[in-house]
Order: sequence, then C-alpha cells, then structure tokens
Amino acid sequence: MGVAYISKSTRIKGVHAADDRKMDAERNTINSKDPKPYFVKFDTPKELSDAAYDALRQVRQTGKVKKGTNEVTKAIERGLAKLVIIAEDVEPPEIVAHLPILCEERKVPYIFVPSKAQIGSALGIDLSAASACIVESGEAASILDQIVKAVSKLKKT
Repeated sequence: MGVAYISKSTRIKGVHAADDRKMDAERNTINSKDPKPYFVKFDTPKELSDAAYDALRQVRQTGKVKKGTNEVTKAIERGLAKLVIIAEDVEPPEIVAHLPILCEERKVPYIFVPSKAQIGSALGIDLSAASACIVESGEAASILDQIVKAVSKLKKT
C-alpha cells in the first residue's frame, strides 16, 4: 500500500510508517539531482574527502575527536577544534548550516565530505554522524596539516 500525499505536508490517514519512509526516500531521490546544499561553500575533491576520512580513522586511535553537531559546535566555540568535517547529505540541512559560519568567525579550517555514513564508519560507530572535528591530532598531524593547506587553497580560488 503506497502513501498518498495531497500536498507535501498533508497525507491520507491509515498508512504505515514504512510507507512513509519509502515515500521520503523517493522524494529524496528526486531531490538528489539538485545541486549541492546551500551551506556548502566550496567543492571538495574526492582525494581530499578520502584524506579527511583517513585522518578521522587515525585520530580516533591516537588522538581525540568529537562527533556530532552539538559536540562539534562546543569544540569550535571553545577554540579546541583543529579541523571540522561536515557532511553534505544532512537532512534537514539546517542541522549543520551554522558550522561553516561559526568556523569562519573562529578561523577554524573546515571541509565538506559527501557522506555522513562514511563519517560515522571512519569514527568507528554504527550510526552516521553529520559532523566531526579533530581536537588532538595524535599521529595524524602530517595528514592534518596537508588537509588544512589544501582546504585553504580551495577557499582562495
């Protein structure tokens, strides 16, 4: 049984939650052809995204990382964040839309990556994470420096 929508916010009663999820997934696939979300300030090359995931994996084992938008926001405000990783596929986008602005104000480097699920797996958690930040780099200091330099070059162009 499919879900019948009269408008985007109104639905006909008597449908199941699974049907709601199917319709939301279909709606998201239709909307996935849209350009990047409005909070994405620059395009990140795939190599740089992969380097950010690798840095998260290394820092998780040897350094200190904060995961989730609330913890990332606190780390930025307290001046602890060395690099902020923000997922592009966050729904609704308002969850992470304030992070690039906050990073600009505090002069904290940030990078956009395509997948929140990959952030979660890089952090070693079963859930996806909309954002993460590196607080102490541990053995990933050289990778972190390379990422920060590449991001600053991207933002200048």
